[in-house]
Amino acid sequence: MTSDVPRPHPTRCDPRRRDYAEIVAAHEAAVRRGAMIYRDPSTGLSVLTVTAHLERGTCCDSGCRHCPYVDG
Repeated sequence: MTSDVPRPHPTRCDPRRRDYAEIVAAHEAAVRRGAMIYRDPSTGLSVLTVTAHLERGTCCDSGCRHCPYVDG
């Protein structure tokens, strides 16, 4: 099953990270709940979801993990 929730751009979250699958799963679960943030599974820090970024409407240039406005 392929998710319709976008994965983080590889420059923002390297797919080779050992916790990458956990990050993707936590993000997908948060987006499906309609949450604006989720807890990073490794650090416990709050991370904005793609939903939060889309609601904001623009990039804040902070290097966010799930920013949908990242160029190539």
